[in-house]
Amino acid sequence: MPQVSVGAVSFAHAAAAVPLAVWLYLLVARGGFWRVSRSLQRRSSSTVAAVQSGGRRVIAVVPARNEAGGIGKAVSSLLAQTLAPPLQVIVIDDGSTDGTAEQARRAAEAAGAADRLTLLRGSPPVSGWTGKLWAMSQGVAAAARRDPDFLLLTDADIEYVPGEVAALADQAEAEHFDLVSLMVRLSTATFAERCLIPAFVFFFFKLYPPAWVASPRSSAAGAAGGCMLIRPAVLARAGGLGAIRGCIIDDCALASAVKAGGGRICLGLARETRSLRVYGSFAEIGAMISRTAFNQLRHSWLVLAATLIGLAGTYLAPPLLLLTRVPVMMGLGAAAWLLMSACYLPMVRFYRLSPAYVLLLPAVAAFYAAATTHSAVQYAAGRGGKWKGRVQDARSADEPGM
Repeated sequence: MPQVSVGAVSFAHAAAAVPLAVWLYLLVARGGFWRVSRSLQRRSSSTVAAVQSGGRRVIAVVPARNEAGGIGKAVSSLLAQTLAPPLQVIVIDDGSTDGTAEQARRAAEAAGAADRLTLLRGSPPVSGWTGKLWAMSQGVAAAARRDPDFLLLTDADIEYVPGEVAALADQAEAEHFDLVSLMVRLSTATFAERCLIPAFVFFFFKLYPPAWVASPRSSAAGAAGGCMLIRPAVLARAGGLGAIRGCIIDDCALASAVKAGGGRICLGLARETRSLRVYGSFAEIGAMISRTAFNQLRHSWLVLAATLIGLAGTYLAPPLLLLTRVPVMMGLGAAAWLLMSACYLPMVRFYRLSPAYVLLLPAVAAFYAAATTHSAVQYAAGRGGKWKGRVQDARSADEPGM
């Protein structure tokens, strides 16, 4: 039987301890990102009254491209918000072919609030702009003529609970935030969503810990594009949407621009306001991740390699160490997996799922690693950032390929 040197054994033990050290760091020194209760949007019985008495004007800007299936509920929920003066809604129909604008109009009429809905027919995006941001910019320009106190930049598939926008405006005023954003409750109706969606929010908050986002002492800046309440003057000071016109991760780009300009931002988690978008399969969720993942890595193959190694060491190594049959290494792997599960459990419970789903996190991380790799391949092939028929993250002609 071959002899194993003491040095080799020590190195193996040290390597096995790395995942445990990583999870200890994430647990105690990453801004408490895993503490869901800290990120939940605060509500109070006085919120609505406070906003009504303040007389703040809020205009919702909703870019919509082929969203007929959900925009009716989204518009109805916006028009039902308790604000004084009442919330105004601007929907920009971004070249839809499915009757999106008509569904929005019907919803406003059914709510008896047709006078508070403005439908704009968006023009095709100009060079250098993503489709969504170009549509949003047209809505923001229309809203500016009404001199609002806040803009609500929101997606066409978000259904708001009553009082949510009032709570956001109240928080912005009370705590002097310039941008308040909520990660809305995502759908977990399908098996694929139950496996993958809580981890999506978990990973997002790990990347942008809400406590760090809100701190002026930290450079961390993140936002969730489905729901962003912003002061128009702050948006203008940050250079407007034109400053981020080519960004496909536009929410976090906007947050970075606001914070770089001295603005204060807040990122939270919505209790009930929800996304109406349902992903029926693992492939659909994989495509959603792939659309922006390589862009998040700044199109760097070196960063991609480091990310894949980091994912493997952080999420896959703990269960793999249990297969070594070496007591010390098995103990280190078990301890790391236990801390991983403890960090993930609050998010699983937030989504009202069985605690057993925490055990899937290593496999989920492997799925996300594969989707990220696919994102890089798509980018190299000139199909990066593809969304609703538009390629929005294409490699330039003079950029080296794979």
